[in-house]
Amino acid sequence: MTDAAVLPGQPRDAVRSGPATERAVNVLAPNASAMTLDGTNTWIVAEPDSELAVVIDPGPLDEGHLRAVVDAAGQAGRRIALTLLTHGHADHAEGAARFAELTGTRVRALDPALRLGDEGLAAGDVITTGGLELRVVPTPGHTADSLSFHLPADRAVLTGDTILGRGTTMVAHPDGRLGEYLASLRRLRSLTVDDGVHTVLPGHGPVLEDAQGAVEFYLAHRAHRLAQVETAVENGHRTAPAIVAHVYADVDPSLWPAAELSVRAQLDYLGEHGLI
Repeated sequence: MTDAAVLPGQPRDAVRSGPATERAVNVLAPNASAMTLDGTNTWIVAEPDSELAVVIDPGPLDEGHLRAVVDAAGQAGRRIALTLLTHGHADHAEGAARFAELTGTRVRALDPALRLGDEGLAAGDVITTGGLELRVVPTPGHTADSLSFHLPADRAVLTGDTILGRGTTMVAHPDGRLGEYLASLRRLRSLTVDDGVHTVLPGHGPVLEDAQGAVEFYLAHRAHRLAQVETAVENGHRTAPAIVAHVYADVDPSLWPAAELSVRAQLDYLGEHGLI
């Protein structure tokens, strides 16, 4: 069995519902798959002495899960006062409207189509519900609307799908763009260097104890894949499916459709920079 301490980002041993930091509690959705890993992590975040909580990514439209999130907050003596979305993919956001009905909350997101209420989210926004401080960090690339949330008091960042607890994420072409994704990773690296962030609370997979190590791994992985795609093109593999079959031959074929989206984003990036 591999020691988690030697894996990228130093993941915790298991993914489970329950406290992850002093202020963040996970409620794991029952939607495990090759794409969602163990399922979607729905985060309840609150100050230790507050009766108000913020929920990040209610997850899929699963009544049992949504009620489990409400119950978890209630068991801690808290009322959910606000719902936030990291991005609009269904495994994170499909249940948001129903969750808003259950809790009477507004839903804030970058994409206006996902909001319930007049207020959205933008770079530099600070959430202060119940005395909590959550800073909005723009991290486009996986999708155009991807956001992360910096939780300074816990030296943590909630990353949605920008950084996962296990493996790597896709750049969801054409909405996601590789150049933006690389810039987002560098932005997260600056949080680890300049703001002392050491914990990643991801949208899927285990909590990561070494945020800087995780970001550095992601940057190195992207550089390696980009070089592989460039070489594949030079060797005559001209279409995205052909490149995936060549470059991702060691990856589970069930993940090839997602890999193809990333390859298309990589081809766009190489073309924009005159490399192919």
